Amino acid sequence: MTRTLYELQGQDDKRFSPFCWRTRMALAHKGLEATFEPVQFGQKNKIAFSDQKLVPVLCDGETVVTDSWAIACYLEDSYPDAASLFGGPVGQGLARHINFWVDMSVHPALARAIMADVHDNAVDAADQAYFRETRENRFGMTLEEFCTRSEADVSKLHNVLSPAIATLDAQPFLSGDAPAYADYILFGTVKWAAASTDRIVFPDDGPFGAWLVRMYDLFDGYARTSGAAAA
Repeated sequence: MTRTLYELQGQDDKRFSPFCWRTRMALAHKGLEATFEPVQFGQKNKIAFSDQKLVPVLCDGETVVTDSWAIACYLEDSYPDAASLFGGPVGQGLARHINFWVDMSVHPALARAIMADVHDNAVDAADQAYFRETRENRFGMTLEEFCTRSEADVSKLHNVLSPAIATLDAQPFLSGDAPAYADYILFGTVKWAAASTDRIVFPDDGPFGAWLVRMYDLFDGYARTSGAAAA
């Protein structure tokens, strides 16, 4: 069966979408191979077949699935004999909570800290005008006004991360003794920052830093070696 993941592409072939990284890690967890098809902001025609405009888009044979959470649920249901992403319905419900928490709390805090860097260092030059216009319309101010690259914004991000840090102080992964989809949700956000800025915006020591090492070591160092600017 042919399996293709359409994912966001930026400068120097960087794959910097946090949502696409969630799916990359889910596929690796399940042991499923895929072809990764790059899509820039200005290439929405490449995913027009999905009847929407966002990545990731997974084509699994004739099946088309959009949205990272929906893709994770599809992979869990379609490949029950492979390693579980959730560990059962209770774990799936808790992972959904993490999904909302990262999208609604972590991402806004991280955006304040790195959005100007995303424009400068991750978005392809051909897409920068579109990226700037759409984000400045959303924020109601320039990217530079929204993201001052201040340490105060990094501190606010760390405060938002405090529940995850406390959890990782008590256990090696958000999901417990072994990684699962809840970990891949937050790790995708880490990969977004890693591809976009040289500044240290996530804790690189303590429980969170130790978790990052474990996450990068998964699947024979997959997140370090797959895609451009992987680590």
